[in-house]
Amino acid sequence: MNNLSNRINAIEESATLAMAAKAREFKNRGIDVINLSLGEPDFKTPQHICDAAKKAIDDGKYFSYPPVAGYQDLREALAAKYNKENNVPYKAENIVVSNGAKQSIANVMLALLNPGDEVIVFSPYWVSYDALVRLAEATPVLVKGGIENDFKVTAAQVEKAITPKTKAIIFSSPCNPTGSVFSKKELQDIANVVLKHPNLLVIADEIYEHINFTGDQTSMASLPGMFERTITVNGFAKGFAMTGWRVGYIAAPKWVADGCNKVQGQLTSANCSISQRGALAAITGDLAPTKKMVDEYHKRRDIVYNLLKDMPGVKANYPQGAFYFFPDVSSYYGKKDGDKVIKNGDDFCYYMLEKGHVSLVPGGAFGDEACVRLSYAASEKDLVEAMKRMKEALTSLK
Repeated sequence: MNNLSNRINAIEESATLAMAAKAREFKNRGIDVINLSLGEPDFKTPQHICDAAKKAIDDGKYFSYPPVAGYQDLREALAAKYNKENNVPYKAENIVVSNGAKQSIANVMLALLNPGDEVIVFSPYWVSYDALVRLAEATPVLVKGGIENDFKVTAAQVEKAITPKTKAIIFSSPCNPTGSVFSKKELQDIANVVLKHPNLLVIADEIYEHINFTGDQTSMASLPGMFERTITVNGFAKGFAMTGWRVGYIAAPKWVADGCNKVQGQLTSANCSISQRGALAAITGDLAPTKKMVDEYHKRRDIVYNLLKDMPGVKANYPQGAFYFFPDVSSYYGKKDGDKVIKNGDDFCYYMLEKGHVSLVPGGAFGDEACVRLSYAASEKDLVEAMKRMKEALTSLK
């Protein structure tokens, strides 16, 4: 019997979490697996953030329900950050703090979308964009950026995909899974298309903004005419190594923020009080630990890129941010190792797990069957060993 709702039956389990679970199964069997499937920093949360959370517990002032949208001082600090760093004039009333950026996006979808609405999803995309659109009973319209254009969708592609049913556009920059970063000009070109359509909104996911190697992080909401048309998504997981703290947020026009506040009030209420005190320390404190982490990611990016280039038949772009590669491995589809045939990205990833003991994520979950995603949020030692194992496993495919 399956009496689950149609909306739940219409979505899949998160592919990243599924592959991480598979890797744990192998580890529990005593197999030395290098897990490159999760987008999780391998650094500890900076000490000053932990100290602020400990102080909040010791003070005993933060054991009650917080306001649904988050503590006022945290929302003011987030608004001030966007005013100062991103040139976007947000106020506390524009901010809703949630249990991770994933909930932030889910709130937005549930607050905005009706059955029959369409959302343009830049592909390759983070796995949950597509699922959350469908969970809200709307239709994702995938617009694909190819590896030849650094996986970036163009303004002309956006314009062609817009219909009377289009309610929003969603993308990330820096991008998960490709590491691509949209330039200010590229974003302005897309904004010019959006501004032709009075009811069209942009959901701009900026959670990797600190892990950007270009020196040019442009917020869509900072562009002329886009403040009232943009919902900015951000959080603390990536730039501050706070994945388990579960703090994300949106910054949006007040009517959108109010709608998301209403959704969240019914689903979960506020984010954890102690996590919010840590988040306040993160957003107002010293960014030196974040910059140190980013320097390490930068080094790892180059190490992995050079090792991927050395693998026959593997094509990779040169990511400008985040901590992922999204190599095209389709030249191995149809090849065999004994009775094992690699038909697609799923087969490729399971083969790498079984043969090379390296955990990756199939690209189909991100909108491109030709590719797989690997995270380089791991130690240099593990990354070098993982690339060695992958290369050796590939030589067995004929």
